[in-house]
Amino acid sequence: MTLRLQPVQVGTGSSDMESQLVYSEGLLVAVLVRLSDDHDDRSGMWFLEAGFGRVDHPDPPTFADLDAAQDWIAQRLAGTS
Repeated sequence: MTLRLQPVQVGTGSSDMESQLVYSEGLLVAVLVRLSDDHDDRSGMWFLEAGFGRVDHPDPPTFADLDAAQDWIAQRLAGTS
């Protein structure tokens, strides 16, 4: 499975604006937001701002980096997590 990332700025209402749209097979499956310095020990990590379909989650996770986020998304799409 190939995921495609598209960098965007998201109006979150906070300083967390650096974001990535995540596409799978041409469909938007997630929006990831990079946490700003306002988040102290989580600064620089990536948060699942929105997930669609199998990527939707009631307790959105935070990831150390984009690779970890993509791995988790791929697992959700494959139905293995």
